[in-house]
Amino acid sequence: METRDYEDVVARLGVLYEEVRGCEFYEELFPDNECSGDSYEDYSHPNAIYLYRDLESGDAMRQRRRIMLEDTWEEDYFKYVDGNPLALCSGVAYRGRRNRLQDAQRMYALIFDLDGVGDGELSTLLRTRFGKPVEQIRSLPMPTYLVASGKGLHVYYLFEQPIDLYPSIKAQLKALKHDLTYKMWDWKGTSKIKSIQYQSIVQSFRMVGSVNDKYGNVVRAFRTGERVTLETMNEYVMDKKNRVLIDVRKMPGKTPITVAKKKWPEWYQTRVVDGVPSMGRWDIAGKVNGKDPYALYHWFLQFAPQILVGHRYFYMMCCVIYASKCGVPYQKLREDLKNVYERLLLIEHDNNPLTERDMKSALKIYRRDFYNITLADIERMTGLRLPRNKRNGRTQAVHTKIMSSTRDILYPNGEWRNKDGRPKGSGTKQEIVAEWRKKNPLGRKIDCQRETGLSRPTVLKWWDNQDSRDT
Repeated sequence: METRDYEDVVARLGVLYEEVRGCEFYEELFPDNECSGDSYEDYSHPNAIYLYRDLESGDAMRQRRRIMLEDTWEEDYFKYVDGNPLALCSGVAYRGRRNRLQDAQRMYALIFDLDGVGDGELSTLLRTRFGKPVEQIRSLPMPTYLVASGKGLHVYYLFEQPIDLYPSIKAQLKALKHDLTYKMWDWKGTSKIKSIQYQSIVQSFRMVGSVNDKYGNVVRAFRTGERVTLETMNEYVMDKKNRVLIDVRKMPGKTPITVAKKKWPEWYQTRVVDGVPSMGRWDIAGKVNGKDPYALYHWFLQFAPQILVGHRYFYMMCCVIYASKCGVPYQKLREDLKNVYERLLLIEHDNNPLTERDMKSALKIYRRDFYNITLADIERMTGLRLPRNKRNGRTQAVHTKIMSSTRDILYPNGEWRNKDGRPKGSGTKQEIVAEWRKKNPLGRKIDCQRETGLSRPTVLKWWDNQDSRDT
């Protein structure tokens, strides 16, 4: 944000809303930090962690990490944050003393970074976006705070109740945040920047009261609304599949069935009562590239150079998922992931370093129950748009032409046609679906519909039929 834009934004926000000092801002954001000397072995009191530039070290770029403690916060704020040229903090509390994704335990606020905001863009947000009805196009919940960051706008949604960050919830929150980021970022409407910038759910932002060292502007916060619920945030997503399933906190593992029935009734109903099977491994050995039993896994590894900063850890995690689903030996995965990690280190980042501990954390999910992760889930976690190759990379049209040509060469006189018609009882729609699934084990329902000419209801009717599965 140019200085003029920053001044215009601060001026408008100052007229409309109450400004809040940095010290009080973080006391409201994190109301239950530990006190000095406290030690909760059960991690019932995770702590906010912030980074600040150590101005006394003699190294102008050196940063230190510090826990936000309740009883010393006011003193610490004015010593380490107020006026500091680079102080950073997320909306998440962590177990331990490191602000890493794998250590993130509780989310207190969902934060969005919107660059390129001047007076005109802010006016558009306030008039047509924030706090408008759900059914209105590109509407968004009213933020709890708007923060002038020195180059843009930080949009804070403080939760009425913090969100416990189970692994499944982390992935869901990431999808929700990306959905709302896309909705918020409108080139020439709400931002002067064309390229949308997606961020991790644990992304750190310049702290209120610190100084943006690139522009010399003080980061200032203005209270614009009330705390929100996760239910409210869910209502505003564009795609319902990006909503966070509030009642599903954990993925069932080796929990006794009697306990699982009480904890995860939806899972119990689907898996035990209804008998819907869990997705198995991707067994593609010899089916795509006969000489490479891990072809799909190797194909996914090639995307490492395309990964953006906020997706690097999730990409490594998805590499492990691909390895698990494709039956890749652990030793091979470990060596491959080290190479992936080194390639990811080459990606430019802004105060969001990738560490070897991130790589080791990703390796821990090897062979766990991630078989139900879908391609759409992987795309949301990695920020990639993965091609759907069902015919060795060929389009349907090209594939059909090749198959028809092959047929005509083998049967130049049309012997392939059954002039007596199909045998009685054969060629039913059920059999057509079963035969298609047999030939296309990784195929989708929509592909079956297109290639067979059957209607959508017919494909859905016979897709999971027991006879189809047994063929």
